[in-house]
Amino acid sequence: MVFRRTRLLAVGLLCAAALPGFVLGGAGAFPAAGQTRAPEPGLSNAITDVPGVRVGQVQSTRAPHLTGSTVVYPSARALAGVDVRGGSPGTWTTDTLDPLNANPGVDAIVLTGGSDWGLDVGVGAMHWLEDHEGMSAPIVPGAVIWDIGRGGSDRARPTASWGYRAMQAARGGPVRQGTVGAGTGALTAGLKGGVGTASVTLDDGTVVGALVVVNALGSVVNPKDCTLRGAELGIGDEFAGLRKPSRAECASAPVTPQEAADSAHNTTIAVVATSAAMENGALTRLAAASQDGLARAISPSHTLSDGDTVFSVATGTGRRLSNAAPDDMRVLTRLSSAAADTLSRAVAHAALEATSVRRFKSYCDTYPSACVELRR
Repeated sequence: MVFRRTRLLAVGLLCAAALPGFVLGGAGAFPAAGQTRAPEPGLSNAITDVPGVRVGQVQSTRAPHLTGSTVVYPSARALAGVDVRGGSPGTWTTDTLDPLNANPGVDAIVLTGGSDWGLDVGVGAMHWLEDHEGMSAPIVPGAVIWDIGRGGSDRARPTASWGYRAMQAARGGPVRQGTVGAGTGALTAGLKGGVGTASVTLDDGTVVGALVVVNALGSVVNPKDCTLRGAELGIGDEFAGLRKPSRAECASAPVTPQEAADSAHNTTIAVVATSAAMENGALTRLAAASQDGLARAISPSHTLSDGDTVFSVATGTGRRLSNAAPDDMRVLTRLSSAAADTLSRAVAHAALEATSVRRFKSYCDTYPSACVELRR
């Protein structure tokens, strides 16, 4: 079905269209000059469509575990940025990515369950880089979600060995989504959250990808018709099989914030990547702009009970885009718009690919009429 954008989003896009030299496209506002075709998903519609980016994941759903870890592993040290927008973040090594500091780039980024205990996973990833890449002091920032106790014991959480194994498993190509990796124990407003990913190839060949772990206080579901907010930004036939849930299903499953059952145990964490070459300041701006993608796909977002954090990575070579160079500002605006929309789409994929575990039901099991075509 064709999803209807909200009036607010439509007004925002019309305002962007009114700017000189801009036209509307599937991934936001784009420069008219040189536009030859609409943006489309990459080959795998995953962050691994960005050259040099690999993803590794480990997880366990065997009681008392319901947790996991995900690593994003560039093939070479890449410059990175970060934006922390939630009021309850769990992060490490993010100060290294500040544009004011000596930022040499990252060797990997860890997203994991386990709350603050997830720090161990980052150490495990560092040990893998030491053993296999000969790095004496690898730079591995990361962020965590709270999923402690959802599988049973509060002590059933990822350890350093999970980070080591996730690095060992890192590959390019298709990425498993849903109840895997760091999204294994994730929830969002009473539904199963999970890992989601998406990508877009722009008309000039630049690739933008996103990977997200959705564990939000807010809901990914539009309460008016129980459709997925992020799917409204789908491009091509990305969500062609998705339908509006029946009125009966929508009425019987009211959308409520997760806070009622699991107060302050929330966070959405993500990585956006691009094949462009960018300076650290521009990457920090890219991460900040990408947070808009979370706000469009999850409501509410960036609350005091969430630790919403977005990392950004650029794998390209050559002259780096700068947020201070006038000629680069237009390109950075375009990439930022694409990254935000791609992150919104990734959130929708996380919900669609999630599977029910124990008492936690997925979107498709809660609204089966929406997913009937997807399951054929």
